[in-house]
Amino acid sequence: MPELPEVETTRRGIEPHVAGHTVTAVELRRARLRWPIPADLPVLLKRRKLLSVNRRGKYLLLRFTHGHALLHLGMSGSLRVVAADQPPRKHDHVDIRFGNGAVLRFTDPRRFGALLWTAEPPAEHSLLRHLGPEPLTEAFNADYLFARSRKRKQAVKTLIMDSAVVVGVGNIYANEALYLAGIRPSRAAGGISRAACEALTANIKEVLAKAIAQGGTTLRDFVGGDGKPGYFKQQLWVYGRGGQPCGRCGKPLKEVRLGQRSTVYCTACQR
Repeated sequence: MPELPEVETTRRGIEPHVAGHTVTAVELRRARLRWPIPADLPVLLKRRKLLSVNRRGKYLLLRFTHGHALLHLGMSGSLRVVAADQPPRKHDHVDIRFGNGAVLRFTDPRRFGALLWTAEPPAEHSLLRHLGPEPLTEAFNADYLFARSRKRKQAVKTLIMDSAVVVGVGNIYANEALYLAGIRPSRAAGGISRAACEALTANIKEVLAKAIAQGGTTLRDFVGGDGKPGYFKQQLWVYGRGGQPCGRCGKPLKEVRLGQRSTVYCTACQR
């Protein structure tokens, strides 16, 4: 599933090509993805200028003067800018055409993604109103995480993957940040010290920032907004490396299921 770095990479890839340009047509080839696509979306967007492409968590927000189109890439979706004459393929479900000739194409083979419309402020939308702070902002810091973790018996990995606590820390980056912070993923969140929270928040920010800078992580289906894959997979310390030697101590990395997600850690370096 595309995680925050992949979604941010997509946002940065498409915005220069479409922001400031006027929609000339919207082609809907499916009536629904995870939820129904608004049937009147072509009318809502035609002859409207796209002001900006923003992101909240894993949602992309296409901002117009009269509302926002909300997109989620689901398990395997991508949003790319393609040439006006490039024919659609089987899983290319939506085209948004612009006056400059750019076509914003939404592809989703598994159809777990979403394309919705809201005239209200995005922060008030039911899918967004309960989201926690963005991990790369000052609102997400050691004091905040320490306060949110108190009296929590759940595993610390599960806590930082809770979008109500902090958005966008998916499984790949949770594994990596916990390894770099030296924290065992299964530790009870309520037992984590403030110093550990300092290390964890810092490493979450660092891992996500590096992944964004390198275009996200290529795993199975993800491609960025420019059609190119991400390259952060080359630098993964633990994710997908169960049984391989730890990059620090050389001991085999252990892989377990935690919260129904693959979790890899070093039994020696993470406590």
